[in-house]
Amino acid sequence: MTRLLARVRREYVIATVAVAAIIGAGLAPGFAMVGGAPPVADGIGRSVVMILGSYGTACTATAIGRDLLLTAAHCVQPGADYKLVERDPGQDPNLAALKDVARIERDPQFDLKRLFGHLATADVALIKLVDPLPARIPPVRIGGEDETVAVGDSLVVAGYGVTVRGDGRTGGTVRGAILVVTGQPGTLQIRLFDPATKGLTAGLGACAGDSGAPAFRNENGTLSIIGVVSWSTGPNLSGGCGGLTGITPLARYRQWILDTARALGSPLAP
Repeated sequence: MTRLLARVRREYVIATVAVAAIIGAGLAPGFAMVGGAPPVADGIGRSVVMILGSYGTACTATAIGRDLLLTAAHCVQPGADYKLVERDPGQDPNLAALKDVARIERDPQFDLKRLFGHLATADVALIKLVDPLPARIPPVRIGGEDETVAVGDSLVVAGYGVTVRGDGRTGGTVRGAILVVTGQPGTLQIRLFDPATKGLTAGLGACAGDSGAPAFRNENGTLSIIGVVSWSTGPNLSGGCGGLTGITPLARYRQWILDTARALGSPLAP
């Protein structure tokens, strides 16, 4: 299991998203590559948190209820313990509390072997916390069952991943990027790239630490999560980061999320 989780971290724990400041509920374009993205502690960044695993893994999750987080299933594999990293913005940024997890539920359709084979799978999980989140971390709604995207649509990805490819350290800062839908988006998988580089040369994208990070859509000022980060590539489909960012859409798994949240005692608005 240790080797398995190490492989998950190395190949699929996807990371820091670069460039673009998100101010309040709005978006402001910026410029940077993986390793230079500005923080997004305000606005949607307030709902994005970090999860640490007992085998040294780090992933990103999003508050969707007062005591409920959404992340990627491959981030929370059996055999390890997980904690929420909670930082108080009014205190020393180097100090953080580790909050207990009460229960983890992975979509039963998730298949780790398919993920290793670069195939679409139900890479979605819910984390029930022992204690409610503080008021400064507001829940975000999930998109509807009929949520679709088209080539050219812009989404915002925000996560705690590394700022330098190969560095292995997240720095504990949530960063965000505006990425654009490419390829053949559907209910199984969405591919995103930096519109400035189109995945051909190194640009904005996910890297180690942003697995489970939310992909937000902004509709007339209303933000909703329509997917979570599952994988990344380097330029021209090479290994690494800065090329494509792979998203698992939530529409197909939305009913499972609602049913499971209710079973966990944390019902969400339909």
